[in-house]
Formats: sequence, C-alpha cells, structure tokens
Amino acid sequence: MAYSFFRPLIWRLDAERAHNLALSVLRTGLLRVQPPTDPRLSVELFGRRLPHPVGLAAGFDKNGIALRGLQRLGFAFVEVGTVTPRPQPGNPKPRLFRLPEDLALINRLGFNNAGAETVASNLEHRPGDWVVGVNLGKNKDTTEGDAPNDYVAVWRRLAPHADYGVVNISSPNTPGLRDLQSPTFLRNLIPRLLEIENKPILVKLSPDEEDGALIDLVGVALEAGAAGAILTNTTLARTNLQSPRAKETGGLSGAPLRQRATEALRAVRTAHPRATLVGVGGIFTGKDLFERLRAGADVVQIYTAFVYRGPQVVKRILEELQGEMRRQGVSSIEALRSS
Repeated sequence: MAYSFFRPLIWRLDAERAHNLALSVLRTGLLRVQPPTDPRLSVELFGRRLPHPVGLAAGFDKNGIALRGLQRLGFAFVEVGTVTPRPQPGNPKPRLFRLPEDLALINRLGFNNAGAETVASNLEHRPGDWVVGVNLGKNKDTTEGDAPNDYVAVWRRLAPHADYGVVNISSPNTPGLRDLQSPTFLRNLIPRLLEIENKPILVKLSPDEEDGALIDLVGVALEAGAAGAILTNTTLARTNLQSPRAKETGGLSGAPLRQRATEALRAVRTAHPRATLVGVGGIFTGKDLFERLRAGADVVQIYTAFVYRGPQVVKRILEELQGEMRRQGVSSIEALRSS
C-alpha cells in the first residue's frame, strides 16, 4: 500500500502535524480497506451486532470530522472526543511525541477540541449504520464542584447523535481530573446522564489505580446505572522505556501499557462478569487482541497501533487474530470469551 512508501516522509513531520494531515486525508473518504468478512469474528455491543471487535479509541478524531473515512478503514465502531462544553485549545505545543523504540506515544494534549456545539453539528452527518460513541470531559477551568455540570452539558448536546457515552475521569492531562475517580462523583453523575437520554454509559478509568480501586469504581458505576467501563486510559508510569522521549510529561500509550491494561481488565471482569468492558492499551497484533478478549473484553479499541501500523491496521490485526484462533483451536470470538 502507498502508506509504506509515504510513512518515512510522514514521520519526518512533528507528530501532531502528521496527525492533522492524516485527518485531512481521511476526511476525503478516498482510502478504503476491506477487513476480513468472517462470521466467527462477529460480536455484540449494546445490542448491536458488529462484524468484529476492533474500534477506534477516543483522541484520534476529537471533533468527529472524519467518521466516514474511518469507517472505510474497517473499524467496527469509533469514539469521538474527548469533548468539553466550551471549545478549548489544549496545552501548549509540542504536546504529542512518538517513542518508536518502545512502540508508544506520549501525549499531553489537554482535551483540545471544538466544543460540544460544533461537535454536535459534525455528528449530524455521521454514518447512521455505524456505532459512534462520545467521550465526555470537563473544561480545564471548570472547578471540581462544577465538573458534573460540564459532563451533563456535553451529553445533553451530543446524546441525540451518539450510541453511547463515556465519562472520562482518567486523563492525566487535565489538572484535577483523576480526583473525580470517586464513588461519590459517579453516584451523583451517572443518574443525571441517564435522565437526559437512556443510552449506555461507560466510565473510562486509569491504569495507575490499584485493581481493588478499579473493581470498586466499576461496581459503583454499575449500581448507578452505567453499562460498564473502558479499561484503560493512558499511564503516568515510565517503566523500562528505551526512547529518549520517555521523560516527556503526559500520558503514555502503546505497547508498554499492554500488560497493565490486560491485568486491570481481567481483574474487573472476574469481579463484574456481566459488565460491558472495553479493552484498550497496547493492542498491536492479533495475538494481543486474542489475549485481551480472553481476559474478558467484549470489544477493544486501538489508537497507537493505528499510528504505527497505518491504515491497514484493522485488516492486519483481524487476519492475525484468525491465525491465532486456528492455532489455539478456537471456533469463534464468542467461544473464546466463554472459555
């Protein structure tokens, strides 16, 4: 594919400039990749049948401007955002860094987005035959006491255009946001979101929390009416990294997060067998996907793998998954998840 030819040129660009260029290309809708059509890969999410379990995590298309192009790359679903009530520019640049030696990224973007009103307008033109979620956040200058109102305001504006919502309380790049990972906050917020529109709500949690804390938070969220959780967001940990960029501040994503994200998912699945759980963090290959599904994910999301493996990433991961299923003697994803 032409990507292998252009990648060295793209990677000479600053990471955020390359990201914006990719969005511009995807907006044209000209790229198309056909992933495997295989009923054994089919899964269900919120009562909808998906062709396979691989979606795109929040953060790539923050404003919902390239949805048709992303759908044509074969993603089964996408999550837009993070979206805040008011537009905000995010943190000063540079704020996005590649760590190729570690197959990782560090970002300190800071919820840069066009605001709920503009994103709602963009989502009016979303593909109707595709599952689209919205990742909800608070503005940087919103106090902790007023934070619930920000999430409510975003969901009120975007719920008519979304299939599910995500309460993001785990990004390390907004001051005080992780302090909202508390039972009290979730008990108060989730019912308010469900009153606006009774669509599935997930909570996105940090890998830097202990398993016990994650289990408790998901339990509280479920009791409050949430459907489940996304495990996990980026990490502040910097363990055994090789890249000279490793000292940059911000959230680390990619291969170094794989083990911790899988452990967190497995622990929460064991404690909450009926919850909807989305696995995120370090999924690069079909084997990674196989292990995440076996750990208890209903579906998964990728981001960093998209950056490193390019527009054919979904096709390649699914083909690798098919091979791993053959080697392991697994007949379908449903059989894998019930094993």
